[in-house]
Order: sequence, then C-alpha cells, then structure tokens
Amino acid sequence: MPSDLVVIGLGYVGLPLALEACRSGLAVTGLDRDAKTVARLNDGTSHVDDIDDESVAGMLAAGFTATTDEEVIAQAGTVVVCVPTPLSEHGGPDLTMVEDACAVISRNLRPGTLVVLESTTYPGTTDEVVRPILERSGLTAGTDFHLAFSPERVDPGNRDFGIRNTPKVVGGYTTGCTAAAASFYGKFVDTVVQAAGTREAEMAKLIENTYRHVNIALVNEMAVFCHELGIDLWDAISCAATKPFGFQAFRPGPGVGGHCIPIDPNYLAHKVRTLGYPFRMVELAQEINTRMPRYVVERAQQLLDRAGTTLNGAKVLLLGVTYKADIADQRETSARHVVKRLRALGAEVSFHDPYVPAWEVDGLPVPAAEDELPRALARADLAILLQHHRAYDIDVIEHHARLLLDTRGSARPQAHVERL
Repeated sequence: MPSDLVVIGLGYVGLPLALEACRSGLAVTGLDRDAKTVARLNDGTSHVDDIDDESVAGMLAAGFTATTDEEVIAQAGTVVVCVPTPLSEHGGPDLTMVEDACAVISRNLRPGTLVVLESTTYPGTTDEVVRPILERSGLTAGTDFHLAFSPERVDPGNRDFGIRNTPKVVGGYTTGCTAAAASFYGKFVDTVVQAAGTREAEMAKLIENTYRHVNIALVNEMAVFCHELGIDLWDAISCAATKPFGFQAFRPGPGVGGHCIPIDPNYLAHKVRTLGYPFRMVELAQEINTRMPRYVVERAQQLLDRAGTTLNGAKVLLLGVTYKADIADQRETSARHVVKRLRALGAEVSFHDPYVPAWEVDGLPVPAAEDELPRALARADLAILLQHHRAYDIDVIEHHARLLLDTRGSARPQAHVERL
C-alpha cells in the first residue's frame, strides 16, 4: 500500500516521529531490520519509554504497520532515516547503519521522493556520504528526488516538549529540497525553521549538544575544586541562576550519558581534525566528563575512610543507573563506569532502579536490591545516588542510608550525607 511516510529505524527517534505523523492523518509505515521490534509493534507493544502501548494501538488503528520489507520504500512519498550513529572502536564516526539504510533506499528510490536524514552526524554527511549512495539509483538529487537533513530533537522523558511543539530545523541539498522538507514537516510540526543548507542543519545539532557538553564539563570541574575549597557548589549555582539574563544553570553529575552528549560532539571534533587541527574545547570537555565516574568513586572511598572502613569489601548500593531520570534508557550511562571502578577496588556492588529490573556490566550481572528500598539502604555500607528518579523520596533515602553520596544535589548535607 502507498505510504505518505516510511520511517527507517523505529527506536527512540523514529517511533515518536511515526506516532506524530500518524496522529496528523498521514499514512505511515515503519521499516526496521529487527524482526522482533517489528513483531512487537504490530502486536501493539511499545519498546520506547515515552510511547505507551495505548499509543501504539492508536497508530495501528490509524493504519500504521511495521515491516522488514524494504520494498515499501518504492511506494513512499517521503522516507526519513532515523538509525543510530554510534562511535567506532577508535572513537570516530560509525556511519555503517546510515550507509546501509541509504543503500536500501537507493534500491527502491522513485522519482519525486523526499529523503530526509535525521540521524546525528558531522557536517557534510548528507552531501558527501548519503547523496552518492542514493544516486546509485540513477536518479539525481535536487532534480529527480529531494534530499534534506533535519536534526532530531527528541528528549526522552520530557513531558513538555515533543515532536509537534519542538521547532524543526530543515536544510536541503537545494532550495527546492529545503522547501519540500519544510512542507512535509509542516504537516505535523508547529514550527519549521529553514536552514541555509544541509551542512548548516547538521551543524545546528552539533552546536546544541556541544554547548551542553562543554558547560556540563565546566561545572563538573568546578565540583572537584569547590569540594576542596569547602564551597557548596549547588547553592552557588542556585544563587547564580537568579540572574534573569546572561546565565543558564548547568549542574554537575557522575558523568554524561545517552546518545547525544557523550557521542555527538565527537562527530564535530572528527570533522575539525580533518582540517588539520584539534577541537580543544570539545576534547577537554570529553576528558573532564569522562573522568567523573572515577571522581565519584574517589569521593565514595573518602566517605568510607572517614567512617572507619574501607571500600574493599564494602557493600555499595547504587540508586538509579539509567542515563537520565524517569526513563529506562541506559545508553552510555556513567553508572557502568562507576560499577567497573568500584569492582576493581573490591566493593560489593548492588543497584536499585524502578525502571531497570535486571542489569549487567561487562557481561557480569549486578545484583538488584531484593529488599524494599529502606531495608536495602540500611544493609548497605554506602549508597550512591546516581540518578534522582521521581519515584525516589529523598527524605526516605537520607533517613535510612548509613552513608550517602548524592551526585545530583538533591539531599541536604548532614554528617552522613555528602553532595558531589
């Protein structure tokens, strides 16, 4: 059956896009190479935190279907690529899934189709990587089909902003491509912003995440020396945030996680290095944020030392192991690095997370707390709050923990409680 839209990649980016398009009355098909994901969606079961089963049922009722059959592309008016773009083993961009998706599109591309890349990447990818693969079809971008880039801005767990009310940036290979992309997204997004071209749209996404990456690194470094100086950084940031102009509050934490912050700025740094010089600001931010899990463990060690015990053999309970509060997503979570370091120093590590029933690090299971949280806290020599989910009552945690290291600034400093 013909589709207004085929979404390639039905994960945290692609499925919300497909949902909003369905709600706007578009005929949508989802294409994914994972047969299990396709089967679950067609059975009405969601695998994405922000989308419940009821929403998937609504999509199916609106005509949505998921498939592994690439031939659906041939009947699509628009194809949007929403596949992951991880880092390679050497820390550079891994565009394998983008390239594979484009090869699939090329085999089925028809004149007049709009192809949009939403996967985050470095400036130049749409023109230098995507376009040549698509043109293997014998069709020419900007003449026979439209090509554009539109950075995804999905924020898992955000209850205020979603696909519809988050402005959508689009940049086309030609002005005609930009207009086609803007017209398409305008059907289900309130505000569409037209960039000068694909490179500017690609760069916009990297600016957004590099800005956050650098500022998080700044307060993470401040957290280290403020502790040494006896300064409550959390209070200082709260005071600074009362300024109604010229300041945005960022707060320290145990590291950075998710797809965007730990990965996307490295795509920009990679592109800069091709020009023959380093991107020092990003590389320094990466260094600072990467070392935060080690600093968390150092602080934990100091807490136990002052209590007359050692980290070696201590029972350490980690609270919240996802990369972000109130979601189940564990991509690039700094909690993994905390576990590795704690284990290396001989600690007995367990975890509690209302969103994660089972967890492993480096192939080894991390035991989940079997008791109710108050009892689990009382049994641990030290609790470390890594992620403050709404389900956590900080008063309960403070009351029952023997020792508490709070990396999120939620607890009140006390004799047995320290904030990062």
